[in-house]
Amino acid sequence: MEGGVVERHHVLAHCHWGCQTVGGESSVLLQGLSNLVELKMAHNEYISYLHTRTFTGLKKLLHLDLSDCNLFNIPDRIFTEQTALKELLCFQNNFRRIPGAIRGMENLTHIYLERNKIEAVAYNSLLGLGSLRYLNLQENRINVIHQQAFQDLVRLENFYLNDNLLPALPQLDLSHFRIMSKTWFSDLVELEVLYLDRNQLLYIEEGTFENLTSLITLHLNSNNLTTLPLPVFQPIYFLGHLYLFRNPWECDCSLKWLKEWMKNYKLVRDIPCASPSSVAGLDLSQVVFAKVNGTCVDPAELNLTTSSSEVPSTTENHFNSLISKLLQQELREEVGNSTESLRKGTLPDPKDGQLSAGGGGQQVAHSLVCFVLGWLLCCSCA
Repeated sequence: MEGGVVERHHVLAHCHWGCQTVGGESSVLLQGLSNLVELKMAHNEYISYLHTRTFTGLKKLLHLDLSDCNLFNIPDRIFTEQTALKELLCFQNNFRRIPGAIRGMENLTHIYLERNKIEAVAYNSLLGLGSLRYLNLQENRINVIHQQAFQDLVRLENFYLNDNLLPALPQLDLSHFRIMSKTWFSDLVELEVLYLDRNQLLYIEEGTFENLTSLITLHLNSNNLTTLPLPVFQPIYFLGHLYLFRNPWECDCSLKWLKEWMKNYKLVRDIPCASPSSVAGLDLSQVVFAKVNGTCVDPAELNLTTSSSEVPSTTENHFNSLISKLLQQELREEVGNSTESLRKGTLPDPKDGQLSAGGGGQQVAHSLVCFVLGWLLCCSCA
């Protein structure tokens, strides 16, 4: 650019115009800047309206910064001559919908619309943006997305949808888009980074990411997800980073695949369990999934099985203790009798002693066996 153009562009980048609108007079201010490729009008609270002719004559404009103004909308035909525009920054304004002015801008590669008040993404909000590689819609109020809203974004690589109000209610209520529909991202074949943190997602439909073969990083932190079926990710072969923390995960057998994935591929970590109670507070990597007849047993069921198995074990220990005490008592009696005989200076006849001892031992053993069998029968009946 020529020196005069740079100087006037520098003024425009920092000047606060003393009016609440930028109307027809703006085209006069921008006359003679036909070679301008970058225009910054950011951080200007007085700009609340733009006239349709605001950028007339700026046919070579590539970068336009309208961020942090007080804009509520942009006229649909304001960019008629800016067909070369590549980067549009409109974050931190008051848009309630995605400006219709961007439709059909085939050369746009970056759009920044974060921190507005956008509530929905309609089927035609992003039509004709075939070159778009970066789209930032984070920190809005988006709660409705049309199933075909992203169909033209075939070259999108970075997509930020975090910090919105995306609901995920009953799975079958597709007419109101109450789950993350598998059609939302079906056309984003070049998408590499997807941010969905801090929404209200309860469920992700199987096949949601099936066409995202270029996806490298996926953020699903701080939602309300409790489970994540394996078919949700099939066939994502090149996923490098998966972020899932701060969700109320139910660590049952449906997440066993995820634990194995964590161990084998090191793509995901920090998945604290919220339920069942037997594993609450543990990380998924610490949960043990037992098998019974080759079938996975949920930790909750395993906990119940373990608790019930402790009863006979405790009863058995009680029997062992009781038998031990009886045997010790019998032994003390025998020792006591022998000591008394020696003290009186009399010795029992060996044959009588053997018979007596043998007969006493047999009687004690017989009594103990009968006692134990009787106790076991009573417990089994109970």
